[in-house]
Amino acid sequence: MAELEGIYTIWLRETKRYIRYRSRIVTSVVTPLLWLIIFGTGLGAAMRFGGVAGGYQQFIFPGIVGQTVLFTSIFSGVSVIIDRQYGFLKEILVAPVSRPSVVLGKSLGISTACLIQGVILLLLSFIVGIQMTIPCFLVSVVLIILISLGLAGLGLMIASFTDSMEGFNLILSFIVLPMFLLSGALFPITGLPSWLQFAVYLNPLTYGVDALRFTILNSSVLPLYINFAVLGVFTVITIFAAAYLFSKKEQGLM
Repeated sequence: MAELEGIYTIWLRETKRYIRYRSRIVTSVVTPLLWLIIFGTGLGAAMRFGGVAGGYQQFIFPGIVGQTVLFTSIFSGVSVIIDRQYGFLKEILVAPVSRPSVVLGKSLGISTACLIQGVILLLLSFIVGIQMTIPCFLVSVVLIILISLGLAGLGLMIASFTDSMEGFNLILSFIVLPMFLLSGALFPITGLPSWLQFAVYLNPLTYGVDALRFTILNSSVLPLYINFAVLGVFTVITIFAAAYLFSKKEQGLM
């Protein structure tokens, strides 16, 4: 019970901290909409795209949802650095809660923030002419939770061995943008050169975007069960790795 209470408390703190900054919620929703409307319209008008009946804007919509989850999940790992700098992390570590529970609580809090943003975007899918059915919406919500948990674990892994905001942002600059660009969010991944396809299929976000595209548009490269399996394995690995690295890093604080 103590572990569950600890996980719940940390999750509640992370969720409240996100909800209180309403400007962050607005920005996190407006930015992907600008990508969708401006980038989708501009590039869609400049290219012939026949991959999806609804055109290029509908094609990139699942990718934009994945982009939102990616940026929020990994960048939220910076909360560990902030808590360490302000001493709050020491207060958590002296509590009778294991460090893996701390990581899980933070991951669930980050996932909740991603879920709020993702649900808003799904509800706004009519902007690009997508009809969001209830089954489609529910499966998309499950995918958003799964993707965000895995990426939150990745963000916490990076934050676990980084002591400064500058170092964290520097590492992310070499991770976030390549993950987004190589996920198939903006272009079909079929027909690419073999070396680029290799990089695409090494990217865990590829499977999340492909699963969302199948759920929302009924169009994908891989079967849905393969995407779910890869995302599940990725999530388990990153959460356990983040808990291990976090435990090793924070031993010096006790």
